[in-house]
Amino acid sequence: MAYLTLNKSKLKDNFEFLKKKFNESGVAWGVVSKLLCGNRLFLQELINLGVDEVHDSRISNLAMVKKLNPEVQTVYIKPVSKRNVGKMVEFADVSLNSELETIHWISEEAVLQNKKHKIIIMVETGDLREGVMGEQLVDFYSEVFKLPNIEIIGLGTNLNCLNGVMPSTDKLIQLSLYKQIIELKFNKKIPWVSAGTSVTIPLMLTHQLPMGINHFRVGETLFFGVDLFEEKVIEGMHGDVFELHAEIIEMQEKPLLPVGNLAANPQGEVAEIDESLYGQTSYRAIVDVGLLDVDPKYLLPKDSSIEILGASSDMIIINLGENPNKYHVGDELTFDLKYMGALGILNSNYVDKTVI
Repeated sequence: MAYLTLNKSKLKDNFEFLKKKFNESGVAWGVVSKLLCGNRLFLQELINLGVDEVHDSRISNLAMVKKLNPEVQTVYIKPVSKRNVGKMVEFADVSLNSELETIHWISEEAVLQNKKHKIIIMVETGDLREGVMGEQLVDFYSEVFKLPNIEIIGLGTNLNCLNGVMPSTDKLIQLSLYKQIIELKFNKKIPWVSAGTSVTIPLMLTHQLPMGINHFRVGETLFFGVDLFEEKVIEGMHGDVFELHAEIIEMQEKPLLPVGNLAANPQGEVAEIDESLYGQTSYRAIVDVGLLDVDPKYLLPKDSSIEILGASSDMIIINLGENPNKYHVGDELTFDLKYMGALGILNSNYVDKTVI
């Protein structure tokens, strides 16, 4: 069976690297754990690092965090549906919000549960996912300040997750100005300006982060060490905290091109034929993981001499060429993963997970 490993030493290195950089910049931060899909073993590794704030988009994952350590501050990071408000207030100390009616429901539930629920109000800054429009922000805050059992601890924004709009110094200055306007208008202190996710980290590392930006929500850069501006691993970090190991379950020398009349496969694809390859063969391996678990485009073979040819629901087909490394049935191939690849694997019940 294929299995996924998390290297706790490399994860710790990444965590300590970011912790140092955030401390130097005077910025608070929380770890976005949604990639881990509530995996108890991996969440425990986060807590072991000393993480004191965990963000997630699934209430059940936050419930697991509270079970492992009730002292960790939990943050729900997407608009909550009405039917889940009760559970969200039970397991999340903080939530990100952009709908006034939803905050009314949260307030009512917080009163019922005798809790003070903290919120960060999200502001639209151009990527057109969640967020209150800037011209509506003062009126929005004026209504929220009236609600019982609600404590506004920040305003924030999200960039790059839908339309690819990148953070900029100008956008973040605008976010800081919104905070100043709200504080002056209502004589209220807003502790956090949450500038965004991993995509904003390069601005901090290059000293382009405006004063006033003092909170981040970080997942991808912690787990993959990636600079999302340059699409490369940040010097001093690791890009291979996670590795997928898949076993070769068949290996045969076969033609490079399929034989017969071609139609669309179950994924709706029709094979492209390069007629110059007729008559040529190569060694082809099948490994024990497939589309049910991961999209092959998010896999990066450790052995750069091999090529991923395609996949079906339960198998991925690999071109080994002349098989210079003498692979055999039963051998393992190892893959690094992009973020969406790791997310697919972690959400699969068919791939074992282990810590090394």
